[in-house]
Amino acid sequence: MSILITGGTRGIGAAIIQRYADLGLSAQGTSRDGSVGLSLDVTDPESVNALGDVFADRSLDLLVCNAGVFEDRGLGFDDLTPTIWHDSFAVNVVGVAETIRVLLPALRRSDAGKVAIIASQMGSQARAPGGSYVYRATKAAAINLGRNLATDLRPEGIAVGIYHPGWVRTDMGGASAEISPQEAAIGLVERFRTLSIDSTGCFETWDGQAHPL
Repeated sequence: MSILITGGTRGIGAAIIQRYADLGLSAQGTSRDGSVGLSLDVTDPESVNALGDVFADRSLDLLVCNAGVFEDRGLGFDDLTPTIWHDSFAVNVVGVAETIRVLLPALRRSDAGKVAIIASQMGSQARAPGGSYVYRATKAAAINLGRNLATDLRPEGIAVGIYHPGWVRTDMGGASAEISPQEAAIGLVERFRTLSIDSTGCFETWDGQAHPL
């Protein structure tokens, strides 16, 4: 089984890779500088295209789009700048879309290719408590991207799932978060296993609950 996780050097990404190792499966990760796993900067078109070249003659069974940023943590609406908006969308939305695009040929070579997008409940339209405008907007866009890709890729047999990983104790989630990266990874890996054409387009929590859009 061929598995690739973007943003695999720490936090949830690293925990997912370790979870697969615990299950006796090998999963590759990416890092911006290539110091760990494959080199990938999702904001650099040359880097993204180079990753596609790596898989030019290979199949890919599962792509996990995990790389992300939270640039507006603690900032009010009046504090936001165009740069924060641009940089966040470049990673959390464009980076996801471009990574999927260049790896689609490899996913098509698989007997049952799957794409998992790590989004967040903060992108849910049903939950709008205010604040974190940029992060919420990017994750809402990522959810929308995944839902539409699920429709378009269904005829090709490629399933797309979107997941809220939980509030996780990482650099992004903070020390007071509810669950460990290892707990999140156990749940997420199970979600990826059960993802199929029948459930494509799902937006679920790490522990298997359907999440409101």
